[in-house]
Amino acid sequence: MIELTLDGRRLRLAEGTTVAAALAMGGDGCSRTSVSGQRRAPLCGMGICQECRVSIDGQRRLACQTLCRDGMQVETRP
Repeated sequence: MIELTLDGRRLRLAEGTTVAAALAMGGDGCSRTSVSGQRRAPLCGMGICQECRVSIDGQRRLACQTLCRDGMQVETRP
């Protein structure tokens, strides 16, 4: 098991879990807020749609393409 922080909350997950799966298991399932204020969620699951953009350790990344690491800091809100 690994532990990361998702929007300020600690979350324990199995090794090999993607950040997109972590969003579904430990958050509201959403990855970002659109410019119009709507919450957005991962859509394609393979990195094409870009809807799963999150901040991981201070850098914008695709949640569906990123495996969780112990100590990772994930933020979905600006």
